[in-house]
Amino acid sequence: MQIAPGIDAKKWQGLSLDDPHSGDWDTAVDILSARINDRYIAPVDFLIASEASKPPFDRRFGFTVLAVDCMLVETFGAFIEGLLDTKDKSKETFCKVLRTRALFASEFSSDAVAEKFYKQFRCGILHQTESGGESKVWSVGPMVSLNGNAITVNRNRFHDCLKAEFQGYLSELRDAKNSSLRKRFRKKMDFISRA
Repeated sequence: MQIAPGIDAKKWQGLSLDDPHSGDWDTAVDILSARINDRYIAPVDFLIASEASKPPFDRRFGFTVLAVDCMLVETFGAFIEGLLDTKDKSKETFCKVLRTRALFASEFSSDAVAEKFYKQFRCGILHQTESGGESKVWSVGPMVSLNGNAITVNRNRFHDCLKAEFQGYLSELRDAKNSSLRKRFRKKMDFISRA
């Protein structure tokens, strides 16, 4: 079974990760980077780039972009927390990423805003194939705009923020001082490699 492009689960299982200074830690982080980039980031980058020359009113991939990014937010949260799955923890996991990761926290200024985004976009798009209420997906302007009960999200800025946060997480994992973060990451990847 491949856990990332061209990377078999056996490669992960053969890594020596008990020593925090092992060179295999770089390989482990590279495997996660390849997995996430191939499944989530590169496809969204492609969709956004394919519409970059179009005027904002002619861009059509907003829901697809945000659907994939919402899946990634939850996946990212599961890695950070070391969760094997997010069953019965989806909202908590998703909102925690928005409220605790620095680049998101400045935009999602309260639990209420994060929860509204979760309900109206993550749940709305993934369960009902539409945003909830009067919320909108856009490709210009601030990342998040509030107007009464409605949220307008700039899918491009949201995606750029998510990519930057993921890169920051990879850097954190490369630092041997982050032993508890590494332990949770390893728990998730061990589960994936044995699934």
